[in-house]
Amino acid sequence: MSLVIGLTGGIASGKSTISAMFTDLGITVIDADIEARLAVEPGEKAYNDIVSHFGTEILADDRTINRPKLGEIIFNNEEKRLLLNSIVHPAVRERMAQKRAKAEEANEKAVVLDIPLLFESKLTGLVEKIIVVYVDEKTQLERLMKRNEFSEEEAYSRIKSQMPLKGKVSLADAVIDNSGSIEQSRQQLMDLLTKWEILRAE
Repeated sequence: MSLVIGLTGGIASGKSTISAMFTDLGITVIDADIEARLAVEPGEKAYNDIVSHFGTEILADDRTINRPKLGEIIFNNEEKRLLLNSIVHPAVRERMAQKRAKAEEANEKAVVLDIPLLFESKLTGLVEKIIVVYVDEKTQLERLMKRNEFSEEEAYSRIKSQMPLKGKVSLADAVIDNSGSIEQSRQQLMDLLTKWEILRAE
């Protein structure tokens, strides 16, 4: 049996850095954001459902979904946002489940589900262990401002729109403090995977 690990964090906490470390170790990572993009590509069932509900005016010239346009429609309309989620979320879950089954069939020791909104979307039932990538709020704010060229106000409102990292930490099985160097974070991950017997102690 593969250990199913949920990897989550907050915006600009450095979750993708940790995700890449799993990949480097040869551990399968299934990224919810990537699967969400693939699920709505032309020809997919979710794509057809979205177009039939929201109309062809949400399409770009190349027939892909124009995300900003769709975003404007659902941003101020709770009913339409819920409708979109009811189409996309099951499709994403199904894609993730198929990839997870593949990893389990291959007897991989672990498979990582990289889900930014693991707690907010109430998806904790999909995983057996949860790792939260943590940084303090000051570091999170600084990194987000630098990465996205946000003003302090913009960055702060993005952080506030998510469940606080401290709250996620209290629900996690393990926490990787990503405030230090990449090497320090890598060491925490290696120690954890050794403890969970996914990696053999050297």
